[in-house]
Amino acid sequence: CPLCRSSEFGSCGLSRKTRIVAGCLGFIVIADQLTKYIVDRTMPLHYSIRIIDGFFSLTYIRNTGAAFGIFSGSHEAFRLPFLITVSLVAIGFIFMMLKRLRQTETGLITALAFILGGAIGNLIDRIIHGEVVDFLDVYWSDYHWPAFNLADSFITIGVGITVYYLATAKGDDPFAAK
Repeated sequence: CPLCRSSEFGSCGLSRKTRIVAGCLGFIVIADQLTKYIVDRTMPLHYSIRIIDGFFSLTYIRNTGAAFGIFSGSHEAFRLPFLITVSLVAIGFIFMMLKRLRQTETGLITALAFILGGAIGNLIDRIIHGEVVDFLDVYWSDYHWPAFNLADSFITIGVGITVYYLATAKGDDPFAAK
């Protein structure tokens, strides 16, 4: 970057790992919050727009629970602090795991950044609205997958990549303490 004179760590003195994580976080959180904002401002709650007949719709819902609506029936005095606390603990854990990874573990760094970005996107919703905006509705006939959002998608992709890397890893544990 032209503002920096140090090229030891690349752009603006930031490590490669930090640049990957910051870039992914910026993109994911902005895209997630922007899509949720657009849905919230342009669609009535529970309204559905068919995109692919019999398979995919945009359906605006608000999820007071966690994944798949878990805890949605719980009292708000318990549910909201619990889900925010779990999110913060998960975010802290992901940062700890990122810190342990070597700079060369690009795939795992990216995967954890995807999970982190998704967790932060949904945490923002919980803090601001007390619930999460979901709008991606995948279904077949009368069988609906629970509605989700971009944050959920990035979490799922990140978990999938992480599982793949760990299942195919040979030799050293990439998360072993340095």
